[in-house]
Amino acid sequence: MIPSVSRRQLVFIWFAALLIPQVYATESTPATTKIHYTISLAHASEHLVQVELTLPPGAPKRDVQMPVWNALYQVRDFSQYINWIRAISPDGQPLALRKLDKSTWRIDGVQRGARVQYETFADQAGPFNAQLNLHHAFFNLAQLLIYPSNTVSSPIHVHLADIPAGWRIATPLTTESTPDFDAENYDRLVDSPVELSNFRETSFDEGGAHYRIAVDADPADYDMQSLSANVRKIVIAATSWMQDRPFQDYLFIYHFPRGPAGGGMEHAYSTAIDVSADRLSRNPSSIIDVSSHEFFHLWNVKRIRPQSLEPIDYTRENHTTALWFSEGFTSTAANYIRLRAGLMDEPAFLHAISTQITELEGRPAHRFQSAEESSLDAWLEKYEYYSLPQRSISYYNKGYLIGILLDLQLRESSHGRCSLRDLFQWMNAYYAKKGLFFPDTNGVQGAAEAVAHADLHTFFDKYVAGTSEIPYDDFFRTVGLHLARRIRRVPDPGFRAVSNFSALPAVAELTPQSAAAQAGLALGDTILKIAGQTPTGNLERQISELKPGDTLQLRIQNDQGSRDLSFLLGSREEVEFVLQDADNISPRQRARRLAWLAGESQQSGDAHP
Repeated sequence: MIPSVSRRQLVFIWFAALLIPQVYATESTPATTKIHYTISLAHASEHLVQVELTLPPGAPKRDVQMPVWNALYQVRDFSQYINWIRAISPDGQPLALRKLDKSTWRIDGVQRGARVQYETFADQAGPFNAQLNLHHAFFNLAQLLIYPSNTVSSPIHVHLADIPAGWRIATPLTTESTPDFDAENYDRLVDSPVELSNFRETSFDEGGAHYRIAVDADPADYDMQSLSANVRKIVIAATSWMQDRPFQDYLFIYHFPRGPAGGGMEHAYSTAIDVSADRLSRNPSSIIDVSSHEFFHLWNVKRIRPQSLEPIDYTRENHTTALWFSEGFTSTAANYIRLRAGLMDEPAFLHAISTQITELEGRPAHRFQSAEESSLDAWLEKYEYYSLPQRSISYYNKGYLIGILLDLQLRESSHGRCSLRDLFQWMNAYYAKKGLFFPDTNGVQGAAEAVAHADLHTFFDKYVAGTSEIPYDDFFRTVGLHLARRIRRVPDPGFRAVSNFSALPAVAELTPQSAAAQAGLALGDTILKIAGQTPTGNLERQISELKPGDTLQLRIQNDQGSRDLSFLLGSREEVEFVLQDADNISPRQRARRLAWLAGESQQSGDAHP
């Protein structure tokens, strides 16, 4: 995922800024003292970002640190990109600086204060990364800014310097295109991405809030009017469903690059989303899918937040057992929001559930890895082997299904009087609005039992903490549905490739003696093209659009260079799960289904016996 970086001649350009850090050892800095960063974009052509910060007089020794992770649940060690770092006294004399570990430096002789200056490389595309080039800059600031060790509570001022002519600035920290902005602390700062480019922007007001949409892409690759209209439908449906709007301003940042891209990153007052232009042209609804998911995250994960993710520790993993809820249930809620917004219909909603069931049941690992364990193992997702179906399940996938099933269980246990919407609103009121964090699975179970007035420990023991097979029909018959199983013959390429978010897929599993192996495909090969097109992030879906016997054309790359391969697709049998109407649907089941599809409860309970 991280490319190699060539060594460069270091160019020292210094500029003034003020930083008030945590003092090493016994002395501490008042939380009211503002920290100043200055970030220079003078070397955009070389992808080099230069930063200076100033330490005030204080203790003779100070530690400063670079985060090891941000955005993704992956330790990426951002200090690997720092080319050089030095500290000088207020009068310009060099100070002793030594590295304590891979991301921490100690500065000696700073009792009169100091300036810390460093240069870091930034050329990783995508909403989870930091990138600076001649076209634009996109910054997740935790990947660029070192901070005084053991404190992230001080207010912060940032100044962006040497901005190329014609570039504007978008960040949720200000509604203006200004190079200067403030954040109340480091956590808020690094939860606020920054886009700098000649982007296009539109905005609208809805329900007392102001929404901005900034798009850095070729105007030929998207329709701004359509994008804005759909985003508006999403925010109306979501705020109505939650009966809440915890912000005055919200920013959507979009990139539609012509190349491999994908994913979205949630923030408390914004989201950053990448969709490849090719995927967007073939599937315009893909932007609706990710936008509704990321927007709902402003509640679930950013405010309705598991205790295990707090406080954020930038020096090591924050392990949590709750991603099945924080991510999976967000996908569940996003589809209800799309239904309410008129951006999804019933057949598409049921098809999405069927597809998720097929995905889970097709992964042998569902028999031994629980939703909680999958959440804990999120930090292994950067490893290709971990993504194979015999090794792991996805907390997105099983969490989505648990969300659907828990919604049906809540309705059944309460005779239709409550739903998943009530659970989210309860958690929003009792945790988010009180500034509290919920205790992982116990918190979700407690909220579910509170709204349903029922004992739900069996459900959580079996399907969240455990790996019991799910009796789907027991849940879906309450809304007049039956899960059918069909055997279908699908194309078999003879290999499985996995990708790490926006990265190109790499071959992680290869069937011996398959046509792919005989054509020269090998483990570890990166797939650059499939049928002349850049992989869109879901290679299996692209292959599924072909038929057994079709010729599969790949361009692959390995340590010997790139080359083209061509071979015939084989075939294999696969079980497909399909939700369909049950026989003799009762009026009670119909009423329950209508409420379910609306994402609402039947306030007076079941209307029919």
